[in-house]
Amino acid sequence: MKRLLLIIFFLPSLAMAQTTISGTVTDKKGEPVLGANVYLKDTYDGVSTGLEGEFTFDTFESGEFQLVISSIGFQEFTQPVNLDGTPVKIEATLKISVQQLNAVVITAGSFNASDESKQVIMKSLDIATTAGATADIAGALNTLPGTQTVGESGRLFVRGGDGYETKTYIDGMQVLNDYSPAAPNTPSRNRFSPFIFKGTSFSTGAYSAEYGQALSSALILESKDVALLDRTDISLMTVGADVSHTAVGDKSSFAGKLQYTNLTPYFKLLDQRVNWDKAPESVDGNFAYRHKTSETGIFKIYGNLSHSNMDLYESEILTPEIQVPIGIKNNYSYINGMYKELLTDKLGFKGGASFTYNQNQFYRDGDLADLNEAGGHFKGVFDYTFSERVSLKFGSEVFVRDYTQEFGNETGSFTEGFDENIQALFAELDVFASANFVVRAGGRLENNSLQNSPRLEPRLSMAYKTSEYGQFSFGYGKFHQSVQNEFLVSDNTLDPEKADHYILNYQVIKNKRTFRVETYYKDYRSLIKYDGVVNNPLNVTTNGEGFARGVDLFWRDNKTFNNVDYWVSYSFLDTEREYKNFPGSFTPTFASKHNFSFVYKHFIDAIDSQIGFTYSYTSGRPYHNPNLDGFNQLKTKSYQDLSFNIAYLLNPSVIVYSSVNNVLGRDNIFGYEYSDAPNSEGEFVGRAITQPAKRFIFLGVFITLSKDKTVNQLPNL
Repeated sequence: MKRLLLIIFFLPSLAMAQTTISGTVTDKKGEPVLGANVYLKDTYDGVSTGLEGEFTFDTFESGEFQLVISSIGFQEFTQPVNLDGTPVKIEATLKISVQQLNAVVITAGSFNASDESKQVIMKSLDIATTAGATADIAGALNTLPGTQTVGESGRLFVRGGDGYETKTYIDGMQVLNDYSPAAPNTPSRNRFSPFIFKGTSFSTGAYSAEYGQALSSALILESKDVALLDRTDISLMTVGADVSHTAVGDKSSFAGKLQYTNLTPYFKLLDQRVNWDKAPESVDGNFAYRHKTSETGIFKIYGNLSHSNMDLYESEILTPEIQVPIGIKNNYSYINGMYKELLTDKLGFKGGASFTYNQNQFYRDGDLADLNEAGGHFKGVFDYTFSERVSLKFGSEVFVRDYTQEFGNETGSFTEGFDENIQALFAELDVFASANFVVRAGGRLENNSLQNSPRLEPRLSMAYKTSEYGQFSFGYGKFHQSVQNEFLVSDNTLDPEKADHYILNYQVIKNKRTFRVETYYKDYRSLIKYDGVVNNPLNVTTNGEGFARGVDLFWRDNKTFNNVDYWVSYSFLDTEREYKNFPGSFTPTFASKHNFSFVYKHFIDAIDSQIGFTYSYTSGRPYHNPNLDGFNQLKTKSYQDLSFNIAYLLNPSVIVYSSVNNVLGRDNIFGYEYSDAPNSEGEFVGRAITQPAKRFIFLGVFITLSKDKTVNQLPNL
């Protein structure tokens, strides 16, 4: 009764304090905004706008408050109001949000695929199901424009750049020696499975100031977050077997994998052009621990350890009957730790560390070489959002490397090496001038202990949205990279190699179709230059220079035809270098002018299968014949490859997968190598550098054991 009396007593005063708030909400064109939320901050009082953008509501609050109006696709509108019983009239105009789904994004030089990305180009499943790639990251990316197939290497050669000019980063941390060892003139593979990554960013130039020590390209991989299901995966393959297990906790998951590879049985079934004494054999172990530290934070650790060895005989060019024994052993370990957290509504942090150890032991006819490299990378990055239109990324990092090489034979041995320490600061400011125009400006300050000469490198990117689906992007940046170990070990003072990137890009993404055209120019400076032959360089300097320019085209469509996904890419490359022992400016032997790929994938629901094929074409590459006048006078015939694969879902737990590379058995030639001395007739003898076998045939059975019978057949490692 007392409570009722109190309410009755105060009713008159409450009625007098009631305030009516009304108004309209429109966009910048004067069009009404329907369904916008209008409310008083820190209260339950509010309403949604009607068909004409109108609103009205009453409140018994009094004093100073913030009126908030929000709607998807628009910036939040706030206005202070004084509630004293006097009606409040609001005429609000909402500005378009630069964070809306179709806001402009920078695409120059980048192919991205991640959970958040708007530019989905290639995901883990794309890599695994691309015919000819055999689930190798570099193999699949070689079907994108800006790359080319260099079959005797297997690495990523990007826009006139050598294979060593592309660097790999996992969760922002650098990976050293990211390819497995291989026999001379045979392709190597990327050490990491595409299935451990949820996102892939392949930057063919003008990439972020966060990434250094990469002259031509950066492969930026983001590992998966906490797994959702316990599962065990077993793979039985023509080249070996592996088993992995994932255990899931409340906020964390742990996954481990053990893999054994032995090519001896396979090589006995299919003839090889390489004279193997012991075919490649390896043992690999991987592990990943992921822990969700908060609603916005995560901690990850990933590790990769492997041991491999192989032995073969290589015939002398001048006297083929002489077989030279060669042995290769490799021990490798890589561990990466990363922590990411949103510290406040506006400030985020990402930091981590990685460690790489790589030991290569080579034996050749009594000569021994033991090459050891240990490296660490430590990085911290902050991301601060000043407003919806302005954000800043800044951070610092340290690279440390210790490299030694020991050579020996029956007469003795010698050792040499170097210690490198690189410190860097970087910053980038993103400014959204509108939803249609964004500018990213930044720079990188880096100092290398070997030269002790700080270098400041600017980076600039911008994008302008021309329509709802299309946009232009521009990218520019200065880049440098320490020279290769074999040169740096003999002269620690050698300047790093340098390149300036200029990129102009136009892209349209509409209805699951992507069209992209990009032109670029790269200016190379301080390239390695020496006298003598490759195996015995003399007078090594960094006085070399060069250029690369070209046009890339890309079209992808997974909409037009039911259950079909395909893409087409073409690259035109014009490049020359005066470097190494070149007598002038010439096209390097790894570069081809025309590069074309067509990838087709067809999902057949009726038989639970996917079939695919890839056709790749690369025009002839130059090579030098010492029997002729001039330099790099000749070209190989074109490289052509038609590869096929099929994946069949036997049941929800078993997939059978098969692939054939170079179905037509084309005898592709990548170049020629010649004897160091002429024969009795005064001619240098040459032999072709070809594929180790005409075809590569793969068959695998992949089994998943999980309580969830609908689990996706993608292993966590």
